[in-house]
Amino acid sequence: MSRSYDCTDPEQRAAGLTDAASAVRRGELVVLPTDTVYGIGADAFTPAAVTLLLEAKGRGRDMPVPVLVGTVRAANALVENLGPYGQDLIDAFWPGPLTLICRVNRSLSWDLGDSKGTVALRMPLHSVALDLLKETGPMAVSSANRSGAPAATTAGDAEKQLGDSVSIYLDGGPCDDNTPSTILDLTTAVPRLLRRGAISVEKLRGVIGYVATDGGSESDG
Repeated sequence: MSRSYDCTDPEQRAAGLTDAASAVRRGELVVLPTDTVYGIGADAFTPAAVTLLLEAKGRGRDMPVPVLVGTVRAANALVENLGPYGQDLIDAFWPGPLTLICRVNRSLSWDLGDSKGTVALRMPLHSVALDLLKETGPMAVSSANRSGAPAATTAGDAEKQLGDSVSIYLDGGPCDDNTPSTILDLTTAVPRLLRRGAISVEKLRGVIGYVATDGGSESDG
């Protein structure tokens, strides 16, 4: 039976975060609010939990799960390096709706799906998510909906789609902005835009000078 906590109430928030962190450590699934849409999350280092997440969404291994972190230090531990642009982008846009694709640290033992040696990292700008991540460490988190269905902008939306496959629902109220995160690939020589989202290409260019898009390289010139 799933448990739900109203995180706008301080007592329920504290109890919910404790319960959710324990559930994650047990390899169970939790739903949490982020600064974009609600996410369904699991311990990134428990392959069986990540498999449960994919099954709950009806999603295949060909779509590997992104990872949310609560600190920049945690992100650095997960990747080979941030390249020449990663730290500047993190300084400018984290926490916030920017997902960075990096080469994964090859010493890690995890299985996020068929990720081809990369990981999609983000630090969300939401206090409930950050507090949970600081307790659990990195979490594999995808949008809290069945694959192909609309993204959940409330905990209730998520529960209608995911039901008892999730142990804990942390309800932080409706999402302020359901625009998805911008996804930027840092594994190539020129940073490459994979998905347009909440952070515009113009803002990215303002920090790193140029970004490769479907239309070719865009620079601040």
